[in-house]
Amino acid sequence: MTTPEWSDFLACPTPAAWVEQAIVHLDILLLDHRLNEFKAAASAMALMARYPLRVQMAQTMSRLAREELVHHHQVSKLIATRGIPLRVLPAGRYAASLHLQVRREEPGRLIDTLVLAAFIELRSCERFAALLPVLDAELARFYGSLLASERRHHLIYLDLAAAEAEEEELSQVVSRFRTMEGDLISSEDPLFRFHSGLPPRSA
Repeated sequence: MTTPEWSDFLACPTPAAWVEQAIVHLDILLLDHRLNEFKAAASAMALMARYPLRVQMAQTMSRLAREELVHHHQVSKLIATRGIPLRVLPAGRYAASLHLQVRREEPGRLIDTLVLAAFIELRSCERFAALLPVLDAELARFYGSLLASERRHHLIYLDLAAAEAEEEELSQVVSRFRTMEGDLISSEDPLFRFHSGLPPRSA
């Protein structure tokens, strides 16, 4: 599939209010980003385990998982050098809310899971780009270096979904998740996280 522009695939851009909140809560941003990289690797490995007969997909997910773990290590080093204490953050609503919409029966479950992952990867890419103008030089270099890989991961998941679904069904699934993902990004969110929505008005 051809590379979509963010505005063609995502329902909305990252709100300026989220970027402003990110600067105030860089520690949470980095801690949650670290966790997200681990979860991304775990999700790729879960696909390998759930669909062992899809050899090509398994090989692709193996490479992707290794890359996500490299990113996890890189974020961990940044956190350590900045003296940010490690702590457990309560999960935000973003990924959990999207996962609730995944169909339970196959092949819908696989198609939805792949499309969902494509949205998470592209939102991460879009969010890195939104942060670049306001980050310090070290973080800007790091997040800038992740743009290409996140966009590539998005396309990997989208291409895998296209191999599992007819074009019309894939379009419908993408449209369904686009609406839900956009609502999560553009509505008030009680917890600031890497993929959270708008800060509460009282924040």
